[in-house]
Amino acid sequence: LDDVLAQVPQSRLPDHPSVTKSVEERLRHARGQSLPDWLALRSGNLGVFPDGVAYPTSTGDVRDLLNYAKEAGAFIIPYGGGTSVVGHITPEKGKSPVLTIDMGRMNRLLKLDKKSQIATFGSGAAGPDIEAQLRAQGYTLGHFPQSFEFSTLGGWIATRSCGQQSLRYGRIEHLFAGGQLETPVGTLEIPPFPASAAGPDLREMVLGSEGRLGILTDVKIRVTPLPEWERFHVVFFPDWQTAVAAVRSAAQARIPLSMLRLGSSVETETQLAFAGHERLIALFERLLSWRGIRVEKCMLMFGVTGTRVQCRTALKQALVICKQKKGVHTGTYMGRKWAQSRFLAPYLRNSLWERGYSVDTLETATNWQSVDQMVNAIESALSRVLENEGERIHVFTHLSHLYPQGSSIYTSYIFRVGKTYEETLARWQRLKIAASKAIIANGGTISHQHGIGVDHAPYMAAEKGPLGIATIETLCQQFDPNGIMNPGKLVRSFPPPVSKIQ
Repeated sequence: LDDVLAQVPQSRLPDHPSVTKSVEERLRHARGQSLPDWLALRSGNLGVFPDGVAYPTSTGDVRDLLNYAKEAGAFIIPYGGGTSVVGHITPEKGKSPVLTIDMGRMNRLLKLDKKSQIATFGSGAAGPDIEAQLRAQGYTLGHFPQSFEFSTLGGWIATRSCGQQSLRYGRIEHLFAGGQLETPVGTLEIPPFPASAAGPDLREMVLGSEGRLGILTDVKIRVTPLPEWERFHVVFFPDWQTAVAAVRSAAQARIPLSMLRLGSSVETETQLAFAGHERLIALFERLLSWRGIRVEKCMLMFGVTGTRVQCRTALKQALVICKQKKGVHTGTYMGRKWAQSRFLAPYLRNSLWERGYSVDTLETATNWQSVDQMVNAIESALSRVLENEGERIHVFTHLSHLYPQGSSIYTSYIFRVGKTYEETLARWQRLKIAASKAIIANGGTISHQHGIGVDHAPYMAAEKGPLGIATIETLCQQFDPNGIMNPGKLVRSFPPPVSKIQ
């Protein structure tokens, strides 16, 4: 640690009472949780650091910091929970100083309108902060991304997050009702109408803007009373094609489930292997084989959430479809185990590293017509890319956010680490590029839930087109004419800021 701290250079920022230049704080805010970030932190070779960190406690503090950064010619990085996996909070290299604004102290429930079911929170509230304060009042937001323990409300909105139970509660764009955005040129107020035909929806400018327009301070979100009942059921299908047909039917029938999560046969085997209890799993698989569920089996987990009557009805409808598709219902035991450990998957990275392997994930979404083609293209690209090095890649996929139109596709891949951090990073880069090109070539979005950041920025033009990119750039320039807000993210073009402090 001392060696890494010694790398942190002298700050280029002028003094400000709310800005700390502590080397420890600057190191702690230097990276997110992408694999390149993780490798940089493990190797101690970070290269670039913010010049200062601020912890505002009010909208006025944020306004003051924006003005200070503009005067200092400094770039600003809005910081939530530091969980970005695509480089959202990595500082840009350059001559300009960088100020990270950590919103973590703006984390309180400010108002709860129970009649309208609208809650107002500080944007720095993390998942557990939000749920604890709402549940004390009998409500839930119901937004549970994999990063739930650390990621924040502002970060969810800025990256278009999607929670594990989006089938019931909606994606973050369905939950975000309005709020206040502090920008370099002023304050944007977004009123929380239930619906409006008054021109373009200003919320859509903020959603997915990745800190390029400004910083959310107070956020209004749509909440739901706590459910009376919730269970997670597991069904096994004999093969992938049958399983996909079943979940597509369930999604298009609009059965009021809270979650549908379908693993490929490889992911199913991997999950069962990671579960341990070899003798118990072997017995379980033998029982499944007697029901016609064998080597190519695929595991579906689905949630029923709501009143007991709603849950009974939804469960009955779902099981009818599963039975028609030769599914075998195994009850709720595995669902309970999943619910108890639902946010632990990211810690697998540490365990695998100690055994000489690295793991990463990527995601997309496409229409049902293209789901099989997309899965095959991604898995094939990842499997082949390191063949010339004699390396095998363990690749597996699941569908976790399903819509009547199509589905998200979430792929994990495990590969052997190189002899050096640089070699491991080079392997990851080849894998990431190959998979991203496969996604674009087969008509998928470059991201369903992780966002763009740095890692996906090269593929934005292929998805948005020249006019779309120009529109985003114009929007950034409107709110941030000096280009100080999180430059290099989302779209790569940005002007260097000019300091007014001599």
